[in-house]
Amino acid sequence: MLDTHTRNLVKATVPVLKEYGVSLTRHFYARMFSHNPELKPVFNQGNQQSGSQQQALAMAVLAYAEHIDNPAVLMPTLTLVANKHVSVGIRAEHYPVVGMHLLASIKEVLGDAASEELLVAWAAAYGQLADILIAQENAIYAKAAITPGGWTGWRSFIISKKIVESEEISSFYLQAVDGGSVPDYKPGQYISIKVFVPELGMMQPRQYSLSCAPGQAYLRISVKREAEMAGKPAGLVSNVLHRDCHEGSLIDVAPPMGDFVLHEDRDTPVVLISAGVGVTPKLAMLEHLLKQNSKREIRFVHACRHGGVHAFKQQVRDLNEQYTQVKSLTYYEVPRAEDQQSVDYDQEGRLDLNTVASGFILPEADYYVCGPRSFMQVQIASLKSLGIASTRIHKEAFGSGGFAH
Repeated sequence: MLDTHTRNLVKATVPVLKEYGVSLTRHFYARMFSHNPELKPVFNQGNQQSGSQQQALAMAVLAYAEHIDNPAVLMPTLTLVANKHVSVGIRAEHYPVVGMHLLASIKEVLGDAASEELLVAWAAAYGQLADILIAQENAIYAKAAITPGGWTGWRSFIISKKIVESEEISSFYLQAVDGGSVPDYKPGQYISIKVFVPELGMMQPRQYSLSCAPGQAYLRISVKREAEMAGKPAGLVSNVLHRDCHEGSLIDVAPPMGDFVLHEDRDTPVVLISAGVGVTPKLAMLEHLLKQNSKREIRFVHACRHGGVHAFKQQVRDLNEQYTQVKSLTYYEVPRAEDQQSVDYDQEGRLDLNTVASGFILPEADYYVCGPRSFMQVQIASLKSLGIASTRIHKEAFGSGGFAH
């Protein structure tokens, strides 16, 4: 634990971080990549270009400063970060490099306001944070190494099958080149994949949820091809996967990670709520529950723009008809003319949990919400207004995050 004087110095920087945090993190990344270009392939350069990673890091540093008296408050976030770090191969030896550039950036951005005493305090604070994350990450690496079928670092896989699921989403079935097995991951987890991006001239990692139940001889991800829109650049890695990666292509894969997982120690009903490609971890959860012959009631609520982008609709409809404990509900925001007579959706417009049919909001259920951040914010607020306890709401947003990733 840091001494009181050090904590007070760090807390005193909170107003400055609120005002200059993004400038600081922007300077930090530019400085680090200039001095250590070998780290560029470890970081999501798409998020770097959009500025979302700089924003995420600024918010994380601010949160750490605000909670420096009790970092335990941030443990859920730190666990998420540790999983992300392990999934892209960040190791203990990276932390001194990051710390050096962070402290130098504080000095260079704040100038005379960054006294030697303040820099010493932030060095101690960063050291505390690094120790927490390194300990968590070492434990995750160790567990991955001893899990049957598991590994650490990157492992070569072959795309054994590529299936078009919708106008935007394709599934990639991945089998280990070495012929070995794959681990029994937890439904809801993701893997990192690494491909060469010609536009950047470097390898790039990305995380994608596993979209089928564990217990197969393969891993499956289902990837949305992110197009350029409203000033947002096209997805660099997703476009490489759709355009350049075919059956027979090789791809680097890190082991399954993530703490957004199905709680299997409960017999409560399960309500799975998703939008767009957020359906992928929900599908893994649904399949797993049914494969395990679970008697838990399952509600599968999904929203998408229209039938052309509705992935896995036949599979979910078949499971809904086959299993009496499953009930599905699908919203099309703007159905096309050819969707009007479709049996693949139930409601037109945006998903509104306050008006869904009876039997889909179950007070004693566990709720799993996944999709774009704005969608999740609306659905979580609705669940809380309907009296659902926060401890029953489990969430994962698709986007950037983390202290250093």
